[in-house]
Parts: sequence; C-alpha cells; structure tokens
Amino acid sequence: HVQLVESGGGLVQPGGSLSLSCAASGNIFSIRVMGWYRQAPGKQRELVAIITSDGVTNYQESVKGRFTISRINAKNTVYLQMNSLESEDAAVYYCKAILEAEQGYVETYWGQGSQVTVSS
Repeated sequence: HVQLVESGGGLVQPGGSLSLSCAASGNIFSIRVMGWYRQAPGKQRELVAIITSDGVTNYQESVKGRFTISRINAKNTVYLQMNSLESEDAAVYYCKAILEAEQGYVETYWGQGSQVTVSS
C-alpha cells in the first residue's frame, strides 16, 4: 500500500509565504509525476503545479512567478514553495503522485489534503 503524507499547511497573512511537502512511502517502484492540486469551498479541484521525474514543471498561470515546485526523487518527496500568497490561494491543497507500485503498473495516489488559510 502506498501513502502520500502531506505537511506544512497553516495560516499565513496576505503577501506571506508557506511551504508544503509531500512524501510518498510504501512499495514504490518509481514515481512518474508528482504535483499539487487545490480545492476551495464551492470550487472544483484544480491543478496548481506538477513536476516529472526528470524535472519538467508546469504551473497554473495564476501562480507562475509566485509558487515553485520541486522534488527529491531519492526521497520520493515533492515540495511547493508558495510566496506572495493571496486570498485567492486559500484552499485545501492535495498532493498527487502518478507512480508504479510495481514495474509497468501505473496508479494514481492522493495525499490527505492540507488547509492553507490566507488571512490578516
């Protein structure tokens, strides 16, 4: 069984910064893609940023220049550094991994969700 455990959510003031981390554990052969999604109340879940195993990244337009996604493959961990946070960024952030629990079998896993609150 594979688990994604997130940490780092919390309360931040507008313009402030916050960092999220997500570590995958269990029986993992390889991780193809890791990323972050978010869902605000009454809204659909949306992609924030993704990163491939070879470091290719993609960001939602609204977070470009403010958020940075990175990963340490050897630790099966992905990070999201969030700067210049705005009220529109407030949401529950979910880690996602597309991985092979065993060679050739691709599966998707989700983290438990981390609440990010932006308030003064």
